[in-house]
Amino acid sequence: MSPFHLAFRIDAIEPTRHFYAGLLGCRQGREAANWIDFEFYGHQISAHVGPRPEKVLMTRVDDEEVPLSHFGAIVDWPEWQRLAERIAASGNDFVVTPHVRFAGQPGEQGTFFVADPSGNVLEFKAFRDRSAIFANDHNDGSVGEQAA
Repeated sequence: MSPFHLAFRIDAIEPTRHFYAGLLGCRQGREAANWIDFEFYGHQISAHVGPRPEKVLMTRVDDEEVPLSHFGAIVDWPEWQRLAERIAASGNDFVVTPHVRFAGQPGEQGTFFVADPSGNVLEFKAFRDRSAIFANDHNDGSVGEQAA
């Protein structure tokens, strides 16, 4: 898989460094006065200092309200549990507490949402069956296939 690059807005460098490098354990990359890079589960994220948006948009997933704009990582189940425990122990509040979504359905997953110090929301997921990451009711999990 090719690594992706994601640039996003932050309030300040130091709280961002503490959250991503300190709490999440991301390796820090390059930085300048107004941005800092991290290795985020094999991908490059670049946090840039800038103004906060006026409004956070929300959407519904599996009958639950979640922030529309978010990013995150899919990790294995034990890592997902360890990360949830580490975040809870740190005193950070969950935006959406750890729970299982789509139980008994294709794509059953553990999920939780947490915000960084600048209000950016991250979702961490774990699938009991990683081959079901792209599964849905209309195909067998293969990307691009459709039911007849």
